[in-house]
Amino acid sequence: MKTAIIDVGGGLRGIYAAGVFDYCMDEKISFDLCIGISAGSANVAAFLAGQRGRNYRFFTAYPKRKEYMSLHNFLRKKSYLDLDYIYGTLSNSYGEDPLDYEAFSSNPSEFLVIACNAETGETRYFSKQDFHKNNYSVLKASSAIPFICHPYAVDGILYYDGALGDTIPIDKAFDLGCDRVVLVLTKPRDVVRTDTRDKILARGIARRYPKAAECLRTRAQRYNEGVARAIEFEKKGKVLIIAPESTDGVDTLTKDEDALQHLYQRGIHDGQAIRDFIRENHLI
Repeated sequence: MKTAIIDVGGGLRGIYAAGVFDYCMDEKISFDLCIGISAGSANVAAFLAGQRGRNYRFFTAYPKRKEYMSLHNFLRKKSYLDLDYIYGTLSNSYGEDPLDYEAFSSNPSEFLVIACNAETGETRYFSKQDFHKNNYSVLKASSAIPFICHPYAVDGILYYDGALGDTIPIDKAFDLGCDRVVLVLTKPRDVVRTDTRDKILARGIARRYPKAAECLRTRAQRYNEGVARAIEFEKKGKVLIIAPESTDGVDTLTKDEDALQHLYQRGIHDGQAIRDFIRENHLI
């Protein structure tokens, strides 16, 4: 039997999923397929590299720097998040906190990173073969929040945040032969996502990228439908939803370290349900 884990991202709320993955590393829990969206893609990369605690630093220490995220970046580069700094300057082999590329690439787990084609609105599923040492463009593409960031180019094609594409990709995991899926959300499972903010951001990109803007306008609906579908699969024992009871005040760009720490600890605690789920389904 094959099992998958999906990290849907959520900006700095992704520290919750970082706690889940650190728990999995502590318990030596692995997955046949890992799917990451936006910040979730970076969480998965460090998990596959076996770098416990690395994601925690990327959510707590580095965001305080203006090079990471700031109005300074937005005014100078027209991008609030400097994705080249996050997934290049910090993450390359010569950087301050490098991804262990050799461990990452040798991990036998499959890995998909989701991004949205800015021109066509189509979903792109990058694989581990699209990663190269000191070139983590696919992470940048998947994490390019519309209007907050410029779309990011991979092989000459511009991409926006993967959340505009396949928002809750459980069907993709099943299509690839997985029998069970662990779905990690960074909002409480009963929170109905609204489209107010998405529509505001969509207006900022609609003139140049109308297809991506339409994907952004419909993201909330697709997210809500995806969670509802996951709940139905959960009743059948095919999906385990890991989600925080509260986000502790953490939002997409929150820098409050105490709040982030609380949410991280929630992730470690809630991740314990994964071992029981795997045992019940005879996957370890």
